[in-house]
Amino acid sequence: MSALAPPLGSSLRPTTPFGSALSTGGDSVQQALVQKMKTRPRRPGEASFFYVDHHFQFPAVKVLPGEYYVSTDDMVIMTVLGSCIAACIWDTRARVGGMNHFMLPDGDMVGGSGRYGSYAMELLINEMMKLGARRESMQAKVFGGGQVMASFTAMNVGERNTEFVMNYLQTERIPIVSKDVLDIYPRKVCFFPSTGKALVKRLAHSHPEALVEQERRGNAVTVAKETSGGSVDLF
Repeated sequence: MSALAPPLGSSLRPTTPFGSALSTGGDSVQQALVQKMKTRPRRPGEASFFYVDHHFQFPAVKVLPGEYYVSTDDMVIMTVLGSCIAACIWDTRARVGGMNHFMLPDGDMVGGSGRYGSYAMELLINEMMKLGARRESMQAKVFGGGQVMASFTAMNVGERNTEFVMNYLQTERIPIVSKDVLDIYPRKVCFFPSTGKALVKRLAHSHPEALVEQERRGNAVTVAKETSGGSVDLF
């Protein structure tokens, strides 16, 4: 796995006071923190698949298609992408970070859906601002948009998603400090919201059709089972 450029003043290691407590407290501390996260009230579209990431020794949450997650905690936000896009945004002053996972640039906005970039980006930014973030101190890291199937090349799904998020962030004057987009690979992304650090791993094309179908249908249960936390050990 490759580490992308960290934000100014951050370390390449996700070592924090919270992380130190986890390393000395063992699995029982991690499990207790995950259970605490599970009891918090959830907003519509907010990710809720929590687990203990044993590689990073942090509590973690998996962001599924159409979902987002925002936090100031020392934890891992993770997702797996095909042609979808995940924008990881971090506020350099408030130290608030978040990730979304959208499937198409835009669509029916009635009621709002995180599957569409036009809604997912506004939702992510607005939720960060509720925790003290400001647009002028935000920076972004962008992932995904891969052409993981030949049939998707004609539809330009990955290209359309990538073009949308780049244009959106430029319009909002949120600088993109690093990205890993397009090409032909599915990707696994880990984001640390308290430091802005992001890690990405390009995955082998073992079952690209299954990944695309999961993204298209937004099948939360299937995605969660087939991309469970244990696979992060390869980072």
